[in-house]
Amino acid sequence: MADDPKARHSVSHPDEMTACFVHSLIAGDWGNPSHKARELEGAVKESKHEEDALDDEESDALAEKAMVQSRHLTKKQLSDMAWNVRKLSKKLDSIKLKLTVQTVFLVTKAGDQSVIGSTREVARWLLSRERATLYNVYVEKRLESDPEFGADEILKEEPSAKNRLKYWDHELAVDKAHLFDFVVTLGGDGTVLFTSWLFQHVVPPVLSFSLGSLGFLTKFDFNDYQKTLTNAFRDGVVVNLRLRFECTIMRSNPLPGSSPVSAKKRDLVEELIGEECDDTLTHRPDKVLQILNDVVLDRGPNPTMSSIELFGDDEHFTTLLADGVCIATPTGSTAYNLAAGGSLSHPDNPVILVTAICAHTLSFRPIILPDTIVLRMGVPYDARTSSWASFDGRERIELRPGDYVTVSASRYPFANVLPRGRRGDDWVHSISKTLNWNSRQRQKSLDPDHKETGGR
Repeated sequence: MADDPKARHSVSHPDEMTACFVHSLIAGDWGNPSHKARELEGAVKESKHEEDALDDEESDALAEKAMVQSRHLTKKQLSDMAWNVRKLSKKLDSIKLKLTVQTVFLVTKAGDQSVIGSTREVARWLLSRERATLYNVYVEKRLESDPEFGADEILKEEPSAKNRLKYWDHELAVDKAHLFDFVVTLGGDGTVLFTSWLFQHVVPPVLSFSLGSLGFLTKFDFNDYQKTLTNAFRDGVVVNLRLRFECTIMRSNPLPGSSPVSAKKRDLVEELIGEECDDTLTHRPDKVLQILNDVVLDRGPNPTMSSIELFGDDEHFTTLLADGVCIATPTGSTAYNLAAGGSLSHPDNPVILVTAICAHTLSFRPIILPDTIVLRMGVPYDARTSSWASFDGRERIELRPGDYVTVSASRYPFANVLPRGRRGDDWVHSISKTLNWNSRQRQKSLDPDHKETGGR
């Protein structure tokens, strides 16, 4: 729902809409510099009816096909996709989205018992028959038997909630993301990152209440949760699309007749930017992950530094000798990237930040690259040790010599709900409040009768 009804845009192909509202908007009349976005989406475009008709085996096969196909985005397709997401994000600045909310997904800060009471309070309020809509509410499976959450008492107080209070686990969030219309998180920025981790593809709009120690992503005061949620469901929400990265683990294929000695003579640079011989595939995809903050490649438990080959598109940038390297989104610029000496970046910037971790040279400086580039970080075949990759601080994976990670802009941005009217200066306010950015005592003014004679 646009603030100006005349500015509304219709979805031109409703029969081809995806479960992701971002893709539904892109597939409408937002514009595309070369071709329709639905051609870009390919295997990941499914309707809810098609998804329900698939059995588990067919659904898994289709998901696997979508994951592999996502690696084959051409440079032009990647540029067009990033261009579309940026254009849509800019248009959303002046639009309030009116969503039909029936099912709400609650995410609670893990390991914090003090937040469970708040989760119970929100769940009870949403399940009450006093609401204009009888909502279905999903809470984490572990809360079903938690005495502080008290699921049995909630159902006794509100018998109509018997079939509306449901429980989610990681598999349900991954496989049935289209079931959820809206996500509410109760915790800090770590809870928001966990939510991004749960929804690896389709991301419902995420409204985050601040109950943690940081506040870059949690913009809403929990004390006003009833008013906030009522206004969001009734009047609509303002959404900010946060850039995420799609990371693919690529494993080295052993060549026919190769030995451990001959394997060390292979050249990763030649294999990634040179011509492949005899139609031999040197690498195979192992896993695809979507991240919101950063991907870090480091030395792990090894006592020696990491040797990392860094590529951008079809160019070899450099060989990095360091404790590791951090590839961050603009959202992640205030996390590990900042601690490693990287630049702060406004989350609306379409960039990729590259920062070395304790580089063994004095000349390496952080660099900022466009989000249309495809980065690759690899462990050379002659490296002394393996390296370890982590994704948003999770899923620690060993990269052996010859393996590498690709990093590119994800087609699935993170839909972050913002307070109305606070978009322009909100990020600067966050870094000033949380990091005390450029905070110092104000310089005293000069005495009007004082005549400055020196340089002090």
